[in-house]
Amino acid sequence: MSRKRRSAADEPFLLVRSFASEQASGAVIAHHRHGWNQLVYIASGVMAVDTERGSWIAPPDWAVWVPVDSRHAIRFISRSSLRTIYLRPDQRPELPENSCSLAVSPLLRALILRTVELGMLDERNETEAAMSRLLVAELGLAGPPPFTLPQPTSEVTVRAARLITCAAPGTGNLASVARIVGIGARTLERRFRAETGLTPGRWQQQARLLKGLELIASGAQVKTAAADAGFASASAYIAAFRQSFGTTPARYFKVQA
Repeated sequence: MSRKRRSAADEPFLLVRSFASEQASGAVIAHHRHGWNQLVYIASGVMAVDTERGSWIAPPDWAVWVPVDSRHAIRFISRSSLRTIYLRPDQRPELPENSCSLAVSPLLRALILRTVELGMLDERNETEAAMSRLLVAELGLAGPPPFTLPQPTSEVTVRAARLITCAAPGTGNLASVARIVGIGARTLERRFRAETGLTPGRWQQQARLLKGLELIASGAQVKTAAADAGFASASAYIAAFRQSFGTTPARYFKVQA
C-alpha cells in the first residue's frame, strides 16, 4: 500500500503521523519542539539527539523517545535514514516523562517502518487503529539499549563529566577532578551516581565507547577511533564493544550497511 495523502479534514482523526528522510553526514536539525510525542529512529546510520536534559547517541536498533513539547535537536554523525513517528498526545505509552533511549525490537521496527510506509494511522480505519494500539503497547514494553550515557545535571557534575571525558583511561583521576571542581572525591562520586546512575569510572568507559562508535560511523578505522576515544589499543576497544553490542565493530557496521 502506498503512502496516503492527508488533508486538513483528516487531522482530528489521526492517531499517529510519520516522517522519513535521508540525511547526510554532519547534517543538523536545529532545536525545535513538537505538539505530539515523538519517536526518533534511524534505519541506518548513527545520530545524536540533544535535549535540555542531555544527549543520546543512537545507532540502528536504538531509538530516542521525545515527549510532547520537549525542546530537542538531531545531529547525524553518519549518512542516515531517518524514520520518525509522532503520536497524538493521548496516545502515550508507559515511558518516562523525560526523553530517553530505547532498544528497538524486531516487532517495533516493523511497526515503525510500516507506519512510515502508510504515512499515518487513522482512528476511523479499524486496522490502523489496531496498529496504533500495538505500537503504543510495544513502545511501553521497550527496554533500554545495551547501555546509555545519562547526562549529569548539576553544574559541578557537568564540569566533572567534561574533565572525565578528556582524561586518559584508567588513570584513577577522580580525586584530581574533584579538586578541580571544588568538592571531595566521595561527594563527587555520590552526586555523579545519583544524577546518572553510574560511577564516574563506568560513565567514562561508556562515553569513550560511544565516542569510538561515532568516529567509526564517520569513517575512521577502528585503530584510529580507539586511540582518539582514549582506549589503550584497538583490541581493548573491540573487547569493550563486543561486551556491550555482542559483536565486533566491523560486523556491527556491516550488518547496518
